[in-house]
Amino acid sequence: MAQDRFGRHIHYLRVSLTDKCNLRCVYCMKEDMVFQPSSALMQDDELITLIRVFAELGFDKYRLTGGEPTIRPHVVDIVREMNQIPGVDKITMTTNGVLLPELARPLHDAGLQRVNISIDTLDPVKFKKITRWGTLDTVWNGILAAEEAGMTPIKLNAVVVRGFNDSDDVINLAALTLDHDWQMRYIEMMPFGDVAGFQQAQVVTDAEIRATIESEFGPLELLDDGKLDGEARLYRIRGAKGAIGLISSVTHPFCASCTRARLTAEGVLRLCLLRDKEVDLLTPLRAGATVADLKQIILDGVWHKPWGHGLARDVIPVSRVMSQIGG
Repeated sequence: MAQDRFGRHIHYLRVSLTDKCNLRCVYCMKEDMVFQPSSALMQDDELITLIRVFAELGFDKYRLTGGEPTIRPHVVDIVREMNQIPGVDKITMTTNGVLLPELARPLHDAGLQRVNISIDTLDPVKFKKITRWGTLDTVWNGILAAEEAGMTPIKLNAVVVRGFNDSDDVINLAALTLDHDWQMRYIEMMPFGDVAGFQQAQVVTDAEIRATIESEFGPLELLDDGKLDGEARLYRIRGAKGAIGLISSVTHPFCASCTRARLTAEGVLRLCLLRDKEVDLLTPLRAGATVADLKQIILDGVWHKPWGHGLARDVIPVSRVMSQIGG
């Protein structure tokens, strides 16, 4: 079992399959983003080796991220191999949905249980502006393909950006829950690296998001007595089939209940999304480290996992942007 010095049992690993993406969302990366060469990233066998080590340490929940995980070569084979590792109980994915029309069924058949799909607006013009390269129809078809493949419950993620999608878009996305048993999740934007200045200036708080939704639909019903569903506090519009999720990492952090760590595409263990402390695993693996060696490196790293972020004190992670961490 991996445990930190605050007594938290760390058993949830977010695994970045690549730092690359087929979109260029304004809050995530520059349009001319430079990515790592493939040789600097975990190869398939290295990735599976490390997952086996984590599973032996009690990590049972895995989320595949990126960049955009579906553009990773052999992604279906990777899911299938992970699904066969003893101790791996749950495999999910966060994706922009662009390739799900083709990949949803094969991924589900290989063992992917559920997906979170990013969709920041239902306005095609605005969607193009936010993603720079994307089209709304493609992502919408990806959502429907994931639902048809059985990867439910469907969770949709929207990063709310001031001046881009903080008013009518929030309302229109919330309306999806009226007729669909989906969870529409709104995420406060978090500052990273060389786009941190833009991100800080555009943060919309969960209180503002909730007020916008309630201005259209009336008071939201708090679900599960406010208990978090992962990172989201859940609400429901009266009479709706689905739910609203608010993820307030900036204004109301949930560090006390954090059970997660992140493995970047470069094979680096990152202990907190919003802290720069990291532990290199790929270099010792390539240098011939044994399984026992790798386990001890992971356990030592997890023990020193920070309590939480330091945004309130203007401590901003600068070593990576979000696409290089794995969300």
